[in-house]
This record gives sequence, C-alpha cells and structure tokens, in this order.
Amino acid sequence: MISVRLVLMGLAVAFTAYLAARGLWWTGPVEQPLVMAATLGLYLLTALLCVFWEPKGTTGSVDAAAAQHPRGPVQLPRVAQVLALACAFIVPSAVAVAVGPESRTTTYATWYLGGIGALMTIVMVRRRPWTAWIGVAALTVASMLWMGPAEALALGLVGSIVWVAVAQLLLMSIDRAAADTARLAQLQRAASAWQTSQVVRQRERRVQIQQALAVAGPVLSRTVATGGELSLADRLEARLAEGRLRDEMRGPRLLDDDVRAELEHARRRGANVTVLDEGGLEGSSEASLRIIRAQLAETLHSAVSERLYIRTSPHDRIAVTVVGRSASVGAPSDEDAVDLWREIPHPNAV
Repeated sequence: MISVRLVLMGLAVAFTAYLAARGLWWTGPVEQPLVMAATLGLYLLTALLCVFWEPKGTTGSVDAAAAQHPRGPVQLPRVAQVLALACAFIVPSAVAVAVGPESRTTTYATWYLGGIGALMTIVMVRRRPWTAWIGVAALTVASMLWMGPAEALALGLVGSIVWVAVAQLLLMSIDRAAADTARLAQLQRAASAWQTSQVVRQRERRVQIQQALAVAGPVLSRTVATGGELSLADRLEARLAEGRLRDEMRGPRLLDDDVRAELEHARRRGANVTVLDEGGLEGSSEASLRIIRAQLAETLHSAVSERLYIRTSPHDRIAVTVVGRSASVGAPSDEDAVDLWREIPHPNAV
C-alpha cells in the first residue's frame, strides 16, 4: 500500500527533476557547459537530500522537531539546510555566468527560478522557514540583478514566492489540525478513564450493598418480625452489625478475618470502636497489608480501652495509628486518659 508521504516525495523528486531537465535542454549557445552541468548536479543532489534525508537515532533539532510534530515531516538536518541555502545563492549566478549575457532569459537559463522555488518549498515543508525565506530573498535579488526585475517577475519568480508562502500556510494548518487531534485524543482518554472509574465505583457500591444486606439482613428481619421489640441480645447484634457496616465502608483495606474478629470482640465487651482509612495505603502491596493487619489484630487483642480509634496515616513511615482512651479514676466523666498508643509502621520502612 502506497502512503501519502511516498506519493508527495515522488512528486517532489519528479518536479525538481523536470525543472533540472529544462536546464539541460540547450536550444542556444552555452559559454561554459561544465559550469552549467556542475550547477545542475549540485541542485539535484541538494534536492534529493532535502527530500529523503531523515537521519535516525540522532539527537538535536531533528529529534526535537519529530517529537513536537509527530504527524508531520521532521526538521531538515543542518547539513542539508546549509546546502539548500548555498544553492539559492550560487545557482542563479552560476547559471547566468555559464549561459552568457545573450541567453539569460531563455528557457534553459531561467529554469532556476522554478528550481530554487521548488527547493525552498521543500525546505519550508521540512520545517526550516527562515532558511526558505532567506533562499527566496537570495533568488529574488540574484534574478533581478542578472535579468532585470520585470523579466524575473514575468518568467517565474512570482510563482516561486507563492509556492513557498502556500507551503508555510499548509504546514501551519496541518500542525494546528494535529494539535487539535492530539487534544481530542487526550479528552477521549480522560472521558474513558472517568467512565471506567464510574463503573468501578458502581461495582464497589454493589459489593457494599450486598455486604450490607448480608450483615444487616438477619437483624432487620428479626426487627420486622418482632415489631421493633428487640431483646438485649438482639440489640447487641444490631449494634455489632452497624459497627461491621461502618468498618466495611470506612476502612476495607484494614480488614481481614482476624481484624474483624478482634473488632467484634472489642464491641461485645462494650468498647466504642472507630475505624477510618484516611489514605496512605494506596501504594502498599498485598503482602505489606497482611503484615499491617496482623499487627493491628495483635494490638486489638490486648486492648482494654473503652474507646478505640484506628486510623491510617499519610506519613511515609507510619501506616496505622491505634489510640485507646478510657475514663480516668477521679477525673470528670467527660475527660478520658490515653491508655493505648500504637503506631504500626510500613513494612518497607522498618
């Protein structure tokens, strides 16, 4: 399958070769044919380099331009840039000297008007705008000096200037379209990520609802069956069910079977337990979480506090903080003393 890029490169080569061929079709005298042939060779070599040379694995401006414009042509290497600029300065004067004063307005002597214009158009497409316009300026000055302003404008100089200007406008349009396409792709990725997060949250909510029904379902059934007249044992089970639901919603990453059992044991003895996951465990592996949960279960097993506060920590070293408070002997009833303080570190920070 032939790509658009290969087609454009083929057209560029064919057009420059056609313009150079005009310089070989001598219908009149040429005072210095070797100079004419050397000029055509320099032009063709430079044009081919400007069309095909895209060095791979190099650093500098070529890679920078390729990264900035991934959908368009890469920047012309500096060596080819210098050769193109040299052609713009050398070729018009060399042709004019080679053909002589009497033949400077003939077809084979004015080919460089279109040839240098085509070359500067290629340079513009290869993202060297300043070089292209300097080359056009050099072509304008040289052609007007050798054949006169009116003849230069009439024989093709205007067309060359228009080619370069149109190439710059098209390149700007292509870059703007590529930027808009990249921005649209970024928005689409953001929308897909948002949609995925919503699906995950819906799944999590469904799981939480199922867990809530599994935990609270039996208590609610007994409540409905007894008309709200619950026994002390049923009231305890309802309080335990409420605590389990809060734990599952507020700190699921801290829970395993051992931790759940210790939390229920603490509540059955009358303790008020609060579990909060406030961040800090997002990057922890499952092995690290198992170690943290094991230490948390051990801490809860030996706790005798009336109030237990279990919170994750955003600190780099501390994973979970466990605080226990109980009423002080002889102190006012609204003042509790801290009788348990345990900081569980991240396993990789130990």
